Amino acid sequence: MNAEPWSWKRNALDLAAVLARWLLGALFLYMGLNKALHPVEFLKLVREYEWVQNPLLLNSIAAALPWFEVFCGVLLVAGVAVRGSALMLLLMLVPFTLVVLQRALAMQAVLAISFCAVKFDCGCGTGEVLICRKLVENGVLMLLSAWLLMGRGRHLCARYTLIKSESRSGGPTTARSSCDLTAT
Repeated sequence: MNAEPWSWKRNALDLAAVLARWLLGALFLYMGLNKALHPVEFLKLVREYEWVQNPLLLNSIAAALPWFEVFCGVLLVAGVAVRGSALMLLLMLVPFTLVVLQRALAMQAVLAISFCAVKFDCGCGTGEVLICRKLVENGVLMLLSAWLLMGRGRHLCARYTLIKSESRSGGPTTARSSCDLTAT
């Protein structure tokens, strides 16, 4: 009897992880495509941060970053290399969030307004946003990425499903999921 509630909770957690994976993947797919389809606007936004002065490097960032986001989004939606994609998104989200926070603090000091009233286009692909909302949104995205990095969201993964079906049919079995960071 004790196994039933545990399996129900586990199935609910697995379903939530799959939905989180799809949500995160779709969001990065959308944001990346939005930036990739408007490269000049995205380049201008990247330039506003004044972190990169070299035009070649600036253009390279503006050209490659949106497509990398699209790539990670597609991998998450498809369920391929989930942990690796989640790691890449986490490695992008942390510094971007810090840069956005730094710019918001500078704008708050110049404009002499409350911090949560600061509003600007951070270059994320969603237009102008209130900074407090953007920081909370990025925090949630980082938590989802970290949760997927811990191995959640493997159900309905492309290769995980194949490996699982091979083991049922008497074929070779493996204890590792192909959604992991490393290959099997």
